[in-house]
Amino acid sequence: MKGLEFIFLAVGSVIGAFLRYKITESPLLFNALPLNVLIVNIIGAFILGMFVIVSEQWNLDGRYSLLAAIGFCGSLTTMSSFALDSSNLLDNHHYGTLAINLVANTGLSIGALIGGKSLMSAIVNG
Repeated sequence: MKGLEFIFLAVGSVIGAFLRYKITESPLLFNALPLNVLIVNIIGAFILGMFVIVSEQWNLDGRYSLLAAIGFCGSLTTMSSFALDSSNLLDNHHYGTLAINLVANTGLSIGALIGGKSLMSAIVNG
């Protein structure tokens, strides 16, 4: 990795991590469902979906992928916290909430990514 590429990655990572921290700093639970992690995963997937289309349409340099996709979205979203929250729900016998958490994080994140791609395609293609 060259110096400028490292800077792109670092800037995206710092911004994404800061935003995740601000969103998740105070736990937001709904019947033991950890909503903060769900929120950052949905936002990150939506932004990543938009970025994929912009990157394809404008033939962006790979450094922008380091900035937006790997750096920003990678540090904003959190698979490890999702896994920990799911494990805690399992350990505490909240099986229904665990099922909702699993379906919501995967389904809504994929839906958000598709939605981001669709929205940006409509914007870019008129």
